[in-house]
Amino acid sequence: MNGVLTGGYVYKNGTFVLENVFLKDGIVVDISPISPKAGDVIFHLNHCFIFPGLIDVHVHLREPGFSYKETIKSGTMAAAHGGYTDVCAMPNLKPCPDTLEHLQEQLDLIRSSAVVRVHPYGTITKGENGTELSDMDDLSDRVIAFSDDGRGVQDDAMMEQAMRKAVQLNKMIAAHCEDNSLLNGGYIHAGAYAKAHGHRGICSASEYKQIERDLKLAAKTGVAYHVCHISTKESVELIRQAKKAGVNVTCETAPHYLTLCEDDLKEDGRFKMNPPLRSAKDKEALLEGLCDGTIDMIATDHAPHSKEEKAKGLKGSAMGIVGLETAFPVLYTNLVKTGVLPLEKLVALMSEQPGRRFGIETGLQIGKPANFTVYDCNEEYPIDPEQFFSKGKATPFAGMTVSGACVMTVVEGKTVWQRNITEKSF
Repeated sequence: MNGVLTGGYVYKNGTFVLENVFLKDGIVVDISPISPKAGDVIFHLNHCFIFPGLIDVHVHLREPGFSYKETIKSGTMAAAHGGYTDVCAMPNLKPCPDTLEHLQEQLDLIRSSAVVRVHPYGTITKGENGTELSDMDDLSDRVIAFSDDGRGVQDDAMMEQAMRKAVQLNKMIAAHCEDNSLLNGGYIHAGAYAKAHGHRGICSASEYKQIERDLKLAAKTGVAYHVCHISTKESVELIRQAKKAGVNVTCETAPHYLTLCEDDLKEDGRFKMNPPLRSAKDKEALLEGLCDGTIDMIATDHAPHSKEEKAKGLKGSAMGIVGLETAFPVLYTNLVKTGVLPLEKLVALMSEQPGRRFGIETGLQIGKPANFTVYDCNEEYPIDPEQFFSKGKATPFAGMTVSGACVMTVVEGKTVWQRNITEKSF
């Protein structure tokens, strides 16, 4: 990419400044109020915002093994459309990346078809079966972290063994926390809606009890520990106290847990995900945790399924919703415009903080390739899943009117998504 981005508010040192961004061959040359020179190619941003590329540490790209749900191409196009330059791909695939040979199949697909940067996870255990460690030594240099996402590691000794190995390798454990003995066949939150409509409920303890166990193990082993998709008030408090005690722990939550709760449920598969939408009090606690720093980042848990898999109501539908193309506008509309969070804080939660924890560089740094996204925060529109690049269309936000449209995403100096920007010579 060559030219000057002008008329936009640039995220710089934690705040927004109205400055110009000068690019040559995709490299950031300067960020300053200096005027463009004669002959420069100008991109007029009309008071849009220039963010560092968003980073999603929890996505399901479904390939290899489940390309009817999503492909690396369609999933990364969805990411670019949503302003993400980097996504971390969860390992519940077929084959899952539990050996170097299995991981290589995924890496080859990433190399040939990804339009944003994809950082794969390796599994904690072979086949995510919870009984034997994956080839963590061999995988370590090629994966962002280790996770058995989709399943909680049930055995205490196995999780401790994995944590100790991760410490040796200087890698992080990212845990899907779910105690199977407490699920009792549930598929939505065990709350008022489940009781009123005759559904089997998933109790909050199935999540927070395993977090409680893991935090003790993390304190014991010294591992860098990350908790995926927290949804309960108890989880927030446990992590808050662990941080105060010096445990090396971070956590994420997702847009749907921050903006919806069981009161918003409908008899529709697009409201079914794991963990489920919890109570209004849980949502309130998550928002408090976001504001006080207990929750470190927001990830989407983008989990596409086929139309048929999501057409069987709350009881029969597969668990999971898509989120890459709705995350920022939903959060901007519901949290920034309402005064819950400043825009700078939202950008930190979606870019800077996940980048710092997972070791991913993004943004505009002079002398380096550009990784950024441009958002028109004034554009208002209804969410229409038929406009998604993702193969998955199931979202509880369908039809919601939101503000914030991504108009450009640049990865390693290359434009991978662009619309509504006037380009001309100065």
